[in-house]
Amino acid sequence: MKKKWTALWRGYSFAVIFLVIFVFYFVVSNGLTWAGMTNILRHSAVIGLIALGAGLVILTGEIDLSVGSMLAFTAGFSVVVFNASRSALVTLVFALACGLVCGLINGVLVGSARMPSFIVTLATMLIYRSLAQYFCQQLDPSLTGGGNSLYRMNQEIAGYEAMFNFGNSKFLTIPNVGWVLLAVTALCVYLATSTRPGKKWYAIGSNERAAQLVGIQVPRERTAVFGLCGLLVGLASFLWICMNGSADPATSGSSYEMYAIAAVVLGGISMSGGKGRMIGVLFGTMSYTVIDKIIVALKMDSLINDTIKGVILIAAILVQTAGPQLREKFRRKI
Repeated sequence: MKKKWTALWRGYSFAVIFLVIFVFYFVVSNGLTWAGMTNILRHSAVIGLIALGAGLVILTGEIDLSVGSMLAFTAGFSVVVFNASRSALVTLVFALACGLVCGLINGVLVGSARMPSFIVTLATMLIYRSLAQYFCQQLDPSLTGGGNSLYRMNQEIAGYEAMFNFGNSKFLTIPNVGWVLLAVTALCVYLATSTRPGKKWYAIGSNERAAQLVGIQVPRERTAVFGLCGLLVGLASFLWICMNGSADPATSGSSYEMYAIAAVVLGGISMSGGKGRMIGVLFGTMSYTVIDKIIVALKMDSLINDTIKGVILIAAILVQTAGPQLREKFRRKI
């Protein structure tokens, strides 16, 4: 019986962590309305999609530090495409394609060129945000929305209201963007656990050499994973402009790479790769969203927000790395 509970804790600790944080939030906020609870999904949608992509990358033993800058780049140019095409559908297709291309650039450099993912994505993190800021000042104001420091959607275009309503409305009392997050989470869980590519990604993260020996094309799979991560960032970028109607190349997505990694770690996925459940990323993302709300409810200085998140991230990684060692030492003493 004890072994079953231990296995259950190891497999679903992310749900318990979220529940504890949520109960604490319920107490400090003096109760919650249903709208308040569902808004957790709304505020988790963009970072949740990014975290799902980052989680797939981390499963293979790699890391992507460019996702925040990729959001700013893709969202900014998606605004430009919307102002030029006046079509929500064209904008969505562009956002997905742009994110995919950005992700594939990372993937080719990491997978085929065999460059360290930390260095590659650190470089593209700088490149994507720099390009987003540069072109915001160089493009025609009619495309950027009239300013040179902010990409703003033209509200006079017929499709603007539909996109904004989608980003800020609800279906069956749950925000539309929350439904998107839930649907994509289910798809990622299925992809990671019930398909051949997903099993290959786990194998690569667990033991790259062994994966190569059984015939897995590691470079190709890594390229595909980075591309999929970029695709999810593209979808997150589209939701971003639907929710906000604009994108700031300097601040949009700022530090999101750290928040995404933190959500992945809180969700129980090992930073060394090959271990963890994708469903945990959803709970990890919501945990971080609730932490933000707790800070607001306690009327704490917002500047302390990242300090608290950083401490939680260190604690989560410490549990991942030191936990097994401590358990092994305890067993030996017994």
